[in-house]
Amino acid sequence: MDNAPIESFFNLLKRESLNQQHIKNIAELSVIVDKYVHWFNHERISLKTKGLPPIAYREQVLGN
Repeated sequence: MDNAPIESFFNLLKRESLNQQHIKNIAELSVIVDKYVHWFNHERISLKTKGLPPIAYREQVLGN
């Protein structure tokens, strides 16, 4: 299996979120990552998904 998609995600996570903040402990890291993953799936728009967030695009394609 190719792990390029997950490597790309972690690269974005580090560049867009983690490198921008001073993280004091694991609990704080967990909150930051949870917020980023929610944003990444529910709010981020992409030209590949016709300007929709990934969750909305998936629901539209699957007819949910």
